Amino acid sequence: MASVLIVAPLAGEFEPLLRHLHARGHSSEPFDAGRMTCAAIPSLDVLIAIGGHGKAQFAAQAQYLISRCPDATALVCIGAAGRLAGPLALGDVVVSTTTIEHDFRSRFSGRPPPRHLPDPKLLDDWQQIARGRAFPFGLHFGAIASGDEDVIDPARAKELHETTGALCVAWEGSGGARAAAFSGLGYLEVRCITDGADHDAVAHFRENLERVMPNVADLLIAWRAGGVTR
Repeated sequence: MASVLIVAPLAGEFEPLLRHLHARGHSSEPFDAGRMTCAAIPSLDVLIAIGGHGKAQFAAQAQYLISRCPDATALVCIGAAGRLAGPLALGDVVVSTTTIEHDFRSRFSGRPPPRHLPDPKLLDDWQQIARGRAFPFGLHFGAIASGDEDVIDPARAKELHETTGALCVAWEGSGGARAAAFSGLGYLEVRCITDGADHDAVAHFRENLERVMPNVADLLIAWRAGGVTR
């Protein structure tokens, strides 16, 4: 049984990730997790699964998977994201130092949106990778905005960055964080930039998934097979 659960929201993220792992010599085996699509990668001690679109669906399926993997110690949400700010380019990878649930708006209390922190050991593992290896793409650490909203307007992207400080935006991370916290697993969110969260985001997202997800696969290999282990 794998100790790390890698959950990608969409099949379009899961499939190129798995293909690149195969191309790099890490074959997969079928894994029966009930209604979920999963693949075990024994050489990396990970189980990769499709988690579903949106915070609620992702949290439900992540919890479903966790309940069937009692030996798991960590859950990692991996997928695509739209760039909000900073020196980010297509294919760069952002590792979350906090996942901000930007669409959780409490009108009664006036509290700021919830922030979900990563597991310190997982975050340190990935920071070690950044210090010890060079990649043909950028590896960044910062906040990721998480909410059930397609950001396809530069004005909205600017507003979101200003209110959260996030480097990029995606949907499901906070759902994964909540499932991991509920079950006592370590958690990390990792996102690869496919678009600029602008008017061309829809087309760019679809065009670039196959191109950028291998970058995340290379980082997974560096983490799980490169001497940095949990």
